[in-house]
Amino acid sequence: MVPVNPNNMTKAAIGIGGAALVSPALPVALPVAIPVLHGLAGIAVVGLGIFSVGSLVVKATGILNSKDNPLNRKAEESKTS
Repeated sequence: MVPVNPNNMTKAAIGIGGAALVSPALPVALPVAIPVLHGLAGIAVVGLGIFSVGSLVVKATGILNSKDNPLNRKAEESKTS
């Protein structure tokens, strides 16, 4: 006979109790839950796009303002010559 682990029994009891509490609200929440999840996914995609554009702008600005900018090298060489 396999010994019974009290931790596993507690997890199972909590899981069954949680499912019993959620199941009456499921028919009410299901029509709302799917659009909410799609909305959150859309916000995440838009946020990722904004983050990537912002990071590209910051990197481009940093490169253009740095001394390693190849566009500014000619101007600096003509000033020193």
